[in-house]
Amino acid sequence: MSEQPSTKLSYVKGTTAVPLIEHTIGKALDRARAEWPEELAMVSRHQGIRWTWQELADEADSVACGLLSLGVTCGDRVAIWSPNRAEWVVLQLATARIGAILVNINPAYRVTELEYALNKVGCSVLVTAPSFKTTDYVRTIRELPPARLPLLRTCISLGDEEHDGFLPWSALRSPKAPDLLAQTEACLCPIDPINIQFTSGTTGSPKGATLSHRNILNNGYFVGRQIGLQPHDRICIPVPLHHCFGMVMGNLACLTHGAAMVYPDESFDPLSVLRSVEAEHCSALYGVPTMFIAILNHPDFDTFDLSSLRTGIMAGSPCPEKIMRQVIDSMHMSEVTIAYGMTETSPVSSQTDRDDPLQERVTTVGRIQPHLEMKVVDSQGETVPRGVPGELCTRGYSVMRGYWDDPERTAEAIDPEGWMHTGDVGTLDSNGYCRVTGRLKDMLIRGGENIYPREIEEFLMRHPAVIDVQVVGVPDEKYGEEVCACIIMKDGSEVLPEDIRAFCRGQIAHYKVPRHVVFVGEFPMTISGKVQKYVLREEAAALVTDANAAR
Repeated sequence: MSEQPSTKLSYVKGTTAVPLIEHTIGKALDRARAEWPEELAMVSRHQGIRWTWQELADEADSVACGLLSLGVTCGDRVAIWSPNRAEWVVLQLATARIGAILVNINPAYRVTELEYALNKVGCSVLVTAPSFKTTDYVRTIRELPPARLPLLRTCISLGDEEHDGFLPWSALRSPKAPDLLAQTEACLCPIDPINIQFTSGTTGSPKGATLSHRNILNNGYFVGRQIGLQPHDRICIPVPLHHCFGMVMGNLACLTHGAAMVYPDESFDPLSVLRSVEAEHCSALYGVPTMFIAILNHPDFDTFDLSSLRTGIMAGSPCPEKIMRQVIDSMHMSEVTIAYGMTETSPVSSQTDRDDPLQERVTTVGRIQPHLEMKVVDSQGETVPRGVPGELCTRGYSVMRGYWDDPERTAEAIDPEGWMHTGDVGTLDSNGYCRVTGRLKDMLIRGGENIYPREIEEFLMRHPAVIDVQVVGVPDEKYGEEVCACIIMKDGSEVLPEDIRAFCRGQIAHYKVPRHVVFVGEFPMTISGKVQKYVLREEAAALVTDANAAR
């Protein structure tokens, strides 16, 4: 998969045997319609929608013409604030068709976050679901007077119900005008910005990672090649579309390979996933580790036929080895792969192969993707020897154009040589496999010892009563920080904190043995299924303080 230079330094370069795609997403849609017109393209089970590639392309063309009739032009920003629905992918393709920039708004955002995002990138159009879970989107938008959203001129609501001040989605669907679309597309270039995704603002305001056709179309294509996608395949996509995992690794992988996207529900629900895989005979399933854990532990898991599954992708956060083995053995996903990357790199930088040895698929994030480079550097920016941990850096077609209207933070992330500094800590071994050991910001320092939580988490997952675990650092007067293990246990388990510590003693270094063990029912999560460690760190510190005070 990758070319390994004869060096002992932690540097790898991906193969260039298969050329990059050098056309736009709109051209890719034309190709899909021409090659697979009657093949299934998209299923939105909760909406009862099933479209072929011909039907999906026609829908996208219709909405593209509707956007043009509203005065949307190349470079204008069109935001979508919605959970997973058929209209999401239609708008993704329609905006790309005319060169408008799709702005992904996290469905979990509230009024202040929405206002910030819309104004930060200057959105002129907002497409929104009427509501999602406990949030009334229409009412939230009405809470913002026009003076606070000076550039927003049009709001469009999904669904059949009409809302004052909003155009209905049906009004956006206009008669197709092939000549107008062709004329518009002729002005587009693959390196044009086409998508803005806001990174989680754990420190400071969220940053708008700006991505081009070339960035995300190629990433979707090579990710799809890695799992062997074919036109008859169907990918179950329970991950959110507002994130790269859904809209690139899901939608664009399908677009470039003729496979079908299957949305089981508006948001992740393990039962909806199980039903969808069985009913649609899905051959691939995407998810972050917490999603797979929820699926495997669903009380009705054994009643579903998942034998159609063969592959998929687990990404978004490190996958415990125990869970990976269960996915392979119990979910028939013998060719499941692990992918690693970040929004700013479109997102995937490395991925395991379907035929990699099991050990590599459960302990690494694979090898560098085609047309990309990766290196590991120390705190001085020097490339370290193979096997030595340091910061992972990537370079190539996938690196974002920058953070929207934020040159200073862009320069902090991308150095003058084009390397994206990920903030992740990892190693490259002699065969080019990458292991991610943690985040620089997640590292805790106990009495001068650098500790990366991932190693401890992997060990604790071996405990038979542990379902999931997250390790964080909490303040300590003597050592500065102490190790705290936050654990979700199996129902009915009678395990005490001391039992967990005893399980660790003699197996891992003494300074890595958790001083504090707290049992929790769930972890604070982002809508994309990632654990919010900074929130968990605060909650754990408070629990430890309360426990100490009670003694």
